[in-house]
Amino acid sequence: MSTPPVQVWRGPDPTLLRLRLARPKANILDAAMIAGLDVALTANLPQVPTRAILIDAEGPHFSFGASVEEHLPAACAAMLCSFHALLLRLLAAPVPVLFAVRGQCLGGGMELVLTGTRVFASPDAMFGQPEIRLGVFAPAASALLPERIGRASAEAMLLGGRSVDAEAARAAGLVQAVAADPEAAALAWFDTHLADKSAAAIRCAMAAARGDLLARTRARLAELEALYLDDLMRTQDAVAGLQAFLAKRPPQWEHR
Repeated sequence: MSTPPVQVWRGPDPTLLRLRLARPKANILDAAMIAGLDVALTANLPQVPTRAILIDAEGPHFSFGASVEEHLPAACAAMLCSFHALLLRLLAAPVPVLFAVRGQCLGGGMELVLTGTRVFASPDAMFGQPEIRLGVFAPAASALLPERIGRASAEAMLLGGRSVDAEAARAAGLVQAVAADPEAAALAWFDTHLADKSAAAIRCAMAAARGDLLARTRARLAELEALYLDDLMRTQDAVAGLQAFLAKRPPQWEHR
């Protein structure tokens, strides 16, 4: 019997919900992982008073991103729908969502982190949106990254496909703290800033702080999904780039 793609527990404070991506080393955000996160949120958020969620990952890397196979034309509409629904759910979470990141945090993995309230990263963490190298673009990051680091810096990452290290991510505002043990740093922040607060007050404060962000992102994601599915996926380069990646060979662009 296979182990679930997401580990779920509470602690050390019972008001802290813990979620861990558990498909190392890549922790690919495929349909099973997305569903696992969604089920975990549905089953555990309403059960007891919750002050925060902490999401981390098993193994040396947070996530290499979404499944490239599921980006191909036959599956990409369903993949985008489920993934974006998960991201919107995290953006609308009634409590702060904390992320502890080690190693590579790429593509869909970085888009997941962009929903967070605070991000704690190890010194070896690398953040990137490499989609453009495959002939596609990152819809959720196109909506969320400018909100975190400003339009010019976001465009440099989205159009260049480059990665930045933890210190550069902290300087840009993507990461809030760099620590040798990001999980411990996140737990310490929870203990200092949230553990003595009213869960009811936290819920209202989150709704107040994020209401306009959620509305803007929901509208923007709908536009970007249409651009991705109706325009991008009708180009030859998008499919050729994805297929080249899966075949482990350089893409041959036709520019159409």
